[in-house]
Amino acid sequence: MTRTTTTTTNVTEFGDVIMDLLGRALIGIVVAAFHLARWAILFPMVSVPAGLSIAAGWFYGWAFGIAVAVLAVAGMVLWRVWSPQTFERWLTGRIRSRFLAWFRYRRVWVKMITATGLATRDGDRVFIPRLVSVHIGQSLDTVRARMLAGHCPDYWTNRADHFAHGFGAQQAKVGLIGPGLVEITFRRSDSLAEPIVVDFGSRTDSTVLPLRKAA
Repeated sequence: MTRTTTTTTNVTEFGDVIMDLLGRALIGIVVAAFHLARWAILFPMVSVPAGLSIAAGWFYGWAFGIAVAVLAVAGMVLWRVWSPQTFERWLTGRIRSRFLAWFRYRRVWVKMITATGLATRDGDRVFIPRLVSVHIGQSLDTVRARMLAGHCPDYWTNRADHFAHGFGAQQAKVGLIGPGLVEITFRRSDSLAEPIVVDFGSRTDSTVLPLRKAA
């Protein structure tokens, strides 16, 4: 009787572990599919050619799919060569901004807010200030967050150095821009660190003012 009970208990626990793993895997698949669909909507210039390549390969064979993919890649290369400004604005710049927004801030937001003491606890529940938006710039990043009930601006401004150190920036400045809305500006690099080269050879003599001789 004891052996039967032990075996049944072990089988039940093993089944619970398998169901838990399957549930986690299913949640992961759903989350991945959601993010994939979101990125496909945000970047149709990549998702549409990829979808056409897959459809061509599915309905007409792999050779047609590869041909469509090659044409799509060639089109992207031509776009990059003919108009690098629009290519940067609509594709690489947006991808870079979204990746850095996640990597620099969204990925570690909960951890950093908790470490700085801005999270509040009510029993078993932990409340985290909501990250409203992230803007990635050339040398300055701007993060906007919603304060929790009971917070005052000094709670955030007094932690500017903590933010700079925790998020890996050179300097951080915190300001109140609306009711319960704070803006954190991170300086990632010095915009004046690189010298600006002026082409004096392009200047003509007419642009140089004549010097008046001293009397």
